[in-house]
This record gives sequence, C-alpha cells and structure tokens, in this order.
Amino acid sequence: MSLINISNLTFCYEGSYDYIFENVSFQIDTDWKLGFIGRNGRGKTTFLNLLMGRYEYEGSITASVSFEYFPYHVEDKSQYTIDVLYNISADYQLWELERELARLSVSGDVLYRPFETLSNGEQTKVLLAALFLKENSFLLIDEPTNHLDADTRELLADYLNSKKGFILVSHDRKFLDACVDHILSINRANIEIQRGNFSTWYYNKQLQDNYEIRENQRLKKEIRRLKATAREKADWSNRVEATKIGTHQYDRGRVGHLAAKMMKRSKTIEKRINREIEKKSKLLKNIEKADPLKISTVPHHFQRLVELKGVSLFYGDKTVCSNVSFTIRQGDRIALWGRNGSGKTSILKLICGQDISFTGDFYKSSNLKISYVPQDTSFLKGSLDDYARECGIDETLFKTILRKLDFSRVQFEKDMADYSAGQKKKVLIARSLCEEANLFIWDEPLNYIDVLSRIQIEELILEHEPTILFVEHDRAFCENIATKIIRL
Repeated sequence: MSLINISNLTFCYEGSYDYIFENVSFQIDTDWKLGFIGRNGRGKTTFLNLLMGRYEYEGSITASVSFEYFPYHVEDKSQYTIDVLYNISADYQLWELERELARLSVSGDVLYRPFETLSNGEQTKVLLAALFLKENSFLLIDEPTNHLDADTRELLADYLNSKKGFILVSHDRKFLDACVDHILSINRANIEIQRGNFSTWYYNKQLQDNYEIRENQRLKKEIRRLKATAREKADWSNRVEATKIGTHQYDRGRVGHLAAKMMKRSKTIEKRINREIEKKSKLLKNIEKADPLKISTVPHHFQRLVELKGVSLFYGDKTVCSNVSFTIRQGDRIALWGRNGSGKTSILKLICGQDISFTGDFYKSSNLKISYVPQDTSFLKGSLDDYARECGIDETLFKTILRKLDFSRVQFEKDMADYSAGQKKKVLIARSLCEEANLFIWDEPLNYIDVLSRIQIEELILEHEPTILFVEHDRAFCENIATKIIRL
C-alpha cells in the first residue's frame, strides 16, 4: 500500500482560459478500486492523461507506482496476440497469463491468432489481463465496457472485483456497483472521494442535495425576515432621534439612548444577515442542474407498427441471425438483448429501411415515422446550427435540450468534430428528441454518456412513454424502462 498525492493541481488546455482543474488536492490509496464519475466534458480522461504525464500542469502529482492506461494502443494489429501482449509486459510467465485469461473465460488459443481477428470483448479482456500482470502498476481504465454485451460486462466486473489498484471510468451503474469500493467524482465545484460503490455515492448525494435545497430555502426566508426587522429598527431609531428636538434635556437624553440602542440592534441584525448570506453562498454549488427533458411522440393510426415472423438476416452468404419473431405495438418499450454479433443492429437497420437481405415475414406499417439514433458518431462535424438545419429540426429546441444535458454555451461555438464521444452521442439523442416520430429506434444510445444524463434520459422515457425499440447493454437502464426484452 502507498499513496498517490495530488497537490494544487491546476490545468487548462493551451489557448484556453477555462481551467479544467484549479488548485485541486487529494490522496488516493494504491489498494483502492476507484470508480471515476462525472458529467461529460468535466475532465475525467484529461485527469488520467495528467497522471500519465502527457500534459504539462501546475502543482504536483507524486506516486511510487507506475501508471498504465487502458485502452492500450496497439500499433500493429496484424501481429499475433501473444506478441502484442509481450510488447506490453515482457516479464510475465505464460502460465500466469493463461490463468488470467481463464478467469475471463477466454480460450488460450486467442494468443496464437492475429490480434485484429479478436472481438471487441476478447481484445478488452486480453489487454486488461496483460496490464494487471505488470508489477508495481496502477491501472487507469477508461470506459472498458463500451460496445460490450451485458454478459461480458458481468464477467469483466467479476474480474475487476478480484483486483485492486485501479481507477475505472464507467457510466454503467451496475458495473460500478459490482467492482469498486470508492468513488472519485468530478463535481460542479470540486473533486471528492467517498468510500463505497456508485449506489452508495448516489444515495449520499441525493441526501446532501436535498439537505442543501431545504437549508437554502430556510436561509432565504430567514434573510428576508432579518432584513425586514433590521429596516424596521433602523427606521424606528431614525424617527425617535428626530423627536429629540425641542424636548426637555432629560427626555432628549433618554430618547437618544433608546434610539442608539435600537440602531445597535439593527447593526447586530445586519451582521447576522451577512453570516446567513455567507452560509447560503456555500450551498448548491454541487447540485447538478438536470431539468426534465421532453420528447415529440406522435400517435400512429395503427396499433401494430412492426412485426417480424421467422425472419433471418444475411450479409452475402453469412447468416447474421435466424428465426427472429416479435411485434412492436404502440406504447411498447422493447430492448433487444444478445451477444455482440448476434444481429441486433442489423434488425434495427432492416426496420429503418436499409437494404438487408432477409427471409421470413416482415411487416412495417405505412407512413411510419421513425427517429433513429445510430451507434456511430464519427460523421458529426461542423456547427450545431448547420446540423440542425440539415436535419430539419427546431434549432432553439435542439440547443435547449443540449443545455439540459449539461452542454455549456461555449460548446455551441465549437466544431462537433472536437466534441468528446459522450457529447457527440448527446447531439444524436437531442436531435432525436426534436423529431416528431411514431417509433424511436436507438442503437446503444448510452455509450460514453455520463451516468447522471443516463438517469435523466431514463426519467424522460418513463414519464412520456414513447414507443421505442433499443439496443443497450446498461442492464439497469434496460430493467428500469423496458416493457419487453427480446433475447437473440
């Protein structure tokens, strides 16, 4: 056990006057399993890069361990996997690596296959196994679960829970609950560490937020009351002081004494007001403003919108999935579940009208308006204004939704190509929420999106109950909003 000390850390990107971190100080025990959370764009990945020494900064970061970053960049993916892992760490014994892979349910023969032939899940597992074998290292694991199916996430969570000494950036609530013992959170006003998992942190945050909101309301009332009392006493003192003129000498002395006494009380109350105002100024700084979202649902003239009976999909000679049957009716919220490569995205594309070969019976209601959110965000570039015009959506509503999803106004002026992955995903969701549709089809909409925004989107769907078909591996989200789960 040793400590990682962060002292007076201050950083902003070159050419920018907005500090990502300013005089930040805290300590991390190298035995901790830390879940790292915060809104998109708050600086989680930036902080990991600072630990790696990739940027210049003010302040100090001291540690007796070396930092290892995941995802590890593989230069030549055509190499055999065992050679890729040897480049990461040449000191491990083969039996140790095989033991780690067995814990991750990965067959040892993947070591003798080209790395590029491994699935996303297999690549994630073998790289993590190799990184954990490095001696005296502290792992910085940046969103390992994106594009991984629910079963693989559970397996990975069990594996991480058996380890110690890492920071894990993830927005999957159940994943965090299963494998961390501390939460490192980037809040609106500070960075803090709490013992426990995500559920513990979120419960404590809600308690703290509710307390601060109540205390803020109490102080506002108290300040108003004190100000009114101070004015009354000051006014009374001034009026009484004016009556001294023309009165008996004895009366003038007594009246002056009373006026002075009342004025002193007024000044005392003003001091108390200032103390209450100071207390109030310390409240609400970390409360995340998550205004409720809305969605433009449009009823269709038929209850049955889509139906698949014994549908099989093909890409050339390759069968993607076979014998799929389900019906989408108005009001349904259907989650498509299945392992990576089981055909979930292909089914969504078929319903959206893309040219995919299939057999079986496929019905789609006429004049069905579909709003589609794809997995890929790499095509986003240019200004938000131009994108809104191209999509034919209301620009003001579009930006209002993005503000509710924690976009700052500064982001509106930037090229979308420079957005973080989570911010790009929010752009696609905001566009979808602006579109009038009978059916919403979302393909892994929560990838890279921060956990508080996930809860916000979840509350939107539960309140407005749109008809939606979605693929999502965040088990908590699926269990909370889906009325049906279709397993492939």
